[in-house]
Amino acid sequence: MVLATRTDRDPSLLRTLWGSTIGKKAVMAVSGLIMLGYLVAHVAGNLKVFFGPEEFNGYAHWLRTIGAPVLHYEWMLWIVRVVLLASIVAHAVSAYQLSRRDIRARPVKYAHKRPRASYATRTMRWGGIIVGLFVVWHILDLTTLTVNPNAQPGRPYENVVATFSTWYGNVIYLVAMLAVGLHVRHGFWSAAQTLGAGSASRDRALKTVANGLALVLTAGFVAVPVAVMTGLVS
Repeated sequence: MVLATRTDRDPSLLRTLWGSTIGKKAVMAVSGLIMLGYLVAHVAGNLKVFFGPEEFNGYAHWLRTIGAPVLHYEWMLWIVRVVLLASIVAHAVSAYQLSRRDIRARPVKYAHKRPRASYATRTMRWGGIIVGLFVVWHILDLTTLTVNPNAQPGRPYENVVATFSTWYGNVIYLVAMLAVGLHVRHGFWSAAQTLGAGSASRDRALKTVANGLALVLTAGFVAVPVAVMTGLVS
């Protein structure tokens, strides 16, 4: 008879990490910071629309040629997309499983009708759903051009203007960007706490940074549709 070794009996380190509450929170924090980094880069690129079609379309073309000639056309763009998709899935799955774990930990309802979750936590939940649905819309709108009736392949500047020339395009985008701002506001501070950056002395500074990031990102994203609506960008 062959006796099982200690390695055979013990779960892997990654499985142990993923199975723990701390591990899931760490996955949420890291994946959230990856997406935050993307948002910062994305809003900086979006603001190039204020420099005119040549500048913006040139930027869009550059995104597809990053790494050339080592990388082929759009390879880096696809690498970024895969990393983002993995981050979104990891973030969403971790959030869902942590939520279910929290419910199982206290299956008995409170005697008083007082919300169990804080305002910030409830905002994170519905905000995450809104942002997730918006990502699908955004891809169909400005990447595949499926839901943009006035889209012109290869002309991203014109497509942005076309999107924000419709009332529904503006409503969808503005609601989603407000949700992004609220998500970033609470998510950045929460991620910092999870990864050990928070402390009693730094808590106020972290909240200030979180508020600043949320405000700058929201204002930057919202500036584009507002500019199209007011005729500043056309």
